[in-house]
Amino acid sequence: MAEGGPERNRQHSNNLQGLLRLAVEAGSVGDTAPEHHPMPEERRQWLQDALSDVFHGQLDEVKQLKDCLQILNETPGDDAGEEERRWNALDMVADLCENLDNARDFCKLSGMRVVVDSFLECADAGLRWRTAHLIGTCSQNNPFVQEHVLQLGTMPKLLEMLNNDNSDLVRIKTLFAVSCLVREQEAGLREFIHHDGFSVLMRAMQSSVEKLKVKAAFLLQNLLISSPEHKGEGSCTDAVPHKLNLPNVLCSMGMVQQLVALLQTEHDPFHEHVLGALCSLVTDFPRGVKQCQEPELGLEDILNERSRMLKDQEEFQEELEFCEQLLRACFSQPDESGMDR
Repeated sequence: MAEGGPERNRQHSNNLQGLLRLAVEAGSVGDTAPEHHPMPEERRQWLQDALSDVFHGQLDEVKQLKDCLQILNETPGDDAGEEERRWNALDMVADLCENLDNARDFCKLSGMRVVVDSFLECADAGLRWRTAHLIGTCSQNNPFVQEHVLQLGTMPKLLEMLNNDNSDLVRIKTLFAVSCLVREQEAGLREFIHHDGFSVLMRAMQSSVEKLKVKAAFLLQNLLISSPEHKGEGSCTDAVPHKLNLPNVLCSMGMVQQLVALLQTEHDPFHEHVLGALCSLVTDFPRGVKQCQEPELGLEDILNERSRMLKDQEEFQEELEFCEQLLRACFSQPDESGMDR
């Protein structure tokens, strides 16, 4: 592992915080004209040292990225410690790339291409999950990295791993990477849909891995919440040509029926996100309401039974609210005054 990691980062962070405090103090004089006094020598020295450490820290972190890449680029051999060195290098890069600038630098150094080509689909599960975790860490809220990762053809590889990898941890970390490439990123979402990503997501929700089920359901709910402007009765090309109509996409592939089927299994905490997704599919979206009302689904009975079961159970209040919201949206009949009853 490259030297100077966590301790250097903590020192770097502390000096940045000190500089920020100094700037705030300097700007807190309000509208009054500042009085000019010579800076005390002790404070001047502290400022010089802090600035020097900030700039040195930035250079030092790039050097650490390069050191890690040198390890990751090594030709595989028979050294017993080689695998652990690569694990440590990937861990170090992931830690450094929580900084958005470092994540961009890693891509510019061709690091992302190296790990995607060499480790994402390798035989060692420890390398696979660390690579998936690194992809997610670098991509999160970082459009430059998201576009770079997508251009490497990473999405179909991630979806294949999410669907079929024999390691639960690899699948969980892969879902994290996928999430970071599709949330608030329309190009990533389009590629996700193109490679049948929602079917893969549904199979994740149907798995026996609890953490995977919860995260998959939460991602589906989040994608629907984050794209309310895409709702409408026409196709995505009819209404807003450059926008995806996500609810229509999901209704067309039978997502409502599959989500209701999940609710018919033994009660599980992840059902909260399933119900949340259904709520998003029916809010201001008549096609979703109509599908939920199909008699063969029996959704009204499921919701009434679930509401009775969850009543007075404080830990399930949000799930109960989703049940009540769905009942009002899909099964309440207006009375003579036009109000729902």
